Order: sequence, then C-alpha cells, then structure tokens
Amino acid sequence: MSEETRRPKVVIIGAGFGGLSLAKSLNNAPVDIEIIDKRNYHLFQPLLYQVAMADLSPADIAWPIRSIFSKQKNVTVTLSKVQDIDTERRSVICDNCEVSYDHLVIASGSNHSYFGKDQWSENAPGLKQIVDATDVRRKILVAFERAELAKTPEEMARELTFVVVGAGPTGVELAGAIAELAHVTMCEDFRRIESKSARVILIEAGPRILAAFPEDLSAKAEASLIKLGVEVRTGAMVEDITDSYVVASGQTIPTATTIWAAGVQIEGVGSWLGVETDRAGRVPVGDDLSVAGHPDISVIGDAAQVKWGDGKFVPGIAPAAKQEGKYVAKRIAALVAGKPFTEPFRYKHLGNLATIGRNSAVIDFGKFKLSGGLAWWMWGFVHIYFLIGVKRPLFVAINWFFSYVFHTKGARLITGLEQLRRQGKI
Repeated sequence: MSEETRRPKVVIIGAGFGGLSLAKSLNNAPVDIEIIDKRNYHLFQPLLYQVAMADLSPADIAWPIRSIFSKQKNVTVTLSKVQDIDTERRSVICDNCEVSYDHLVIASGSNHSYFGKDQWSENAPGLKQIVDATDVRRKILVAFERAELAKTPEEMARELTFVVVGAGPTGVELAGAIAELAHVTMCEDFRRIESKSARVILIEAGPRILAAFPEDLSAKAEASLIKLGVEVRTGAMVEDITDSYVVASGQTIPTATTIWAAGVQIEGVGSWLGVETDRAGRVPVGDDLSVAGHPDISVIGDAAQVKWGDGKFVPGIAPAAKQEGKYVAKRIAALVAGKPFTEPFRYKHLGNLATIGRNSAVIDFGKFKLSGGLAWWMWGFVHIYFLIGVKRPLFVAINWFFSYVFHTKGARLITGLEQLRRQGKI
C-alpha cells in the first residue's frame, strides 16, 4: 500500500473503559485501529469485588476483546505487553512485536500501590485483575476452613478476623460484602465455628471513609457498615503487614486475611515517554489530552493527570475514562479529516456511587444524594447500564436478583488447594 493510500494508524494501549470507548467512537472514521493489551479480555473492574465475594463468576464481568470488536472491521487486536515507546520513530515496542502509529493513545490503567512497602503485597492482595479476585476469594474461604480446624480459641479468632486497608469505594464494598458473607450467607455452613463471630475491620488513614463523598453520605455509609458488624477505624496508619497480623497506629491485630484497597500507581508510562509524572505515575496532559511536545500522543484514564478546576484533577473512574476516550476519538477524527480542532476537554462529573452490603448504598449526583435500599437498587441499575454493549446485562441482573432474594453465593469454590498444601497454608 502506497503512502498516499494508506489510512492513518491509531494505536491504543489498553482495552479498559477509555480504550474501548475510543475505539468504538472511531467505528466510522477512515482510520485503522490497533489495540494492544497484555490480556485478551476487557474487565468490568467496578464489579471485581463481587467475583472475590462469590456473587459473580469471572465470566460475568470479563469478555474477550476480539469478540467485542468482531464486527468492527477497522480494529485489530494484539496480545502483547508494551516495553517502550520510540517517539521519534513513532513506534510502540512490545515484548513480541513492534507497532508503528500515526496517533497513539495510552489507556493502560493502574496497579496497586503499597507506598514503598511492596513486600506487603504477598500478604495483602488487592483487586485489579481476575486473578486478584480469585486469590482473595480463596484466601477468605480458606480462612473459614482453617478456623473450623483450629485447635485454640486464639487461632480460631485470628482466622476469623478480616482486615481491609483503605476505605474508598472498593474498601467499603469489600468490608460490607465480607461481613455479609460471614454474618448472613455462611452462618449455617459450619459446625465447629460460628461464622457470625467473624470480625471485619476496615482501616483508613484519613479522618473519614469515602473521602470523595459529601460528609453526610460518608457518615451514613459508616453507620451502614457498623450495622453490618464492620469495625471502622479511621485516622489509623498501617505500619506493618505479615501473614499473621497487621500493625495499625501501634496496635497489633492478629489476622490471617488482609486485603489492600489503599492506593494505585501507574507503571511505565512516564519512562516510555520520558516525561515527569506525579507521585502516582500519572502523566500531565493538556486541555486536548495530548502530551506536551507530542501532539500525536494522548493519555487517558487512570494514567492521565487531567486538570479539573479549583486545583482538582479528574478522578480515575470509569465514566471519566469513557468521556476522555470519546473526546480523543472526536479530536483524531477531525485531524484525520484535515479540520481544525480547538475544543478543549471538559469533564462532566456524573457522580460517585458505593454499595454497602446487599441492602444499602450511597449515591452522590451533586444536588441529588441518596442512601439506603433505594440507592442500592439504583447502584445496581447504573452498573447494569454500563454493561450494555459489552455483554447481555440481563444475565447479570438475574444473578444479582437470585442472590438477593435467596441469600445465596454463586461460586463459593476454593481452587488451588494443592498449591496451598505444598506451601503448608492448609
């Protein structure tokens, strides 16, 4: 193909919400799109904790990227991990290939941040990928099995103590779900232990949980957690995590199960581009979401530091990533058509949502705020809406409704037991 007839090449790193939104928005544009991702599936991360709590199976919230774009003929999918970017040659260097681009969009997402204590990751897994969710699920379910076999009250108490570090939406949702699992769902499953005696402790370094929410909703969420039996500890700084205890603000908490929900970091993007980043690794971008000095490169989603007035930055949430993806698609389409494009990106905040167990949630839509059971149902409908266009949402809705009515868990299976036995952990 000659240079005159070759269509512009748009390369997208990452198939998260931003990457998918961008690619779909360029469906009718005269461009060729190549999506590069180290995994072959798109993950609906907001519901990942429900996989960890056995409410949903991994197949309910993850779908092959190729099947999503099977009918969009201008999209090619490459399964590979990005190693570097050569901005002079306009090329993305992967572990098994090299991909040239005319327009590059980095939507690579984020990973866990342990604030310089990476050794904690072995004993305090977080939730970012399916394997994280299945590991957390195994860790929680095995704790109950070990408690059933405990030889001393101290050993039993340690196995039945669950610590969640970080009280953002993920931490709050996890703590509520674990409490519900122990105090409601599994209360008739065991004979030697009372699962209702399990302790769930939510630790937050800040002065209150759900810091991004208004204070009144934060207080209502805390009250809902306490009603579920969660011990909420704010203003508590974690100082150490091992396989048998957590130290927070000088107090040692014996526990066999710690889950991390207290921070994210962006890996690689700053070094790929040779630019300065913030402490979390986010790349500052301009009003058009492009990188300074590289108008052909945009960064969106978690990896982008986007100004949002009054010294704030656009939050790293799914609606923001989708808006950024659509905006960059509009910009690229204009540039490809040879039209000037001067419209700056304007983020429209659609609100914050968090669920607490199976009967309560808090919702902040600015002037409209809601909490309690009705908020829980609205939270569910909002998440089902986000599933539309990726997978049939009705199937997930039926699973949720069945679980809600009958207090069941859909996939309470423990896998990987042989490996745990070899490690002496069961």
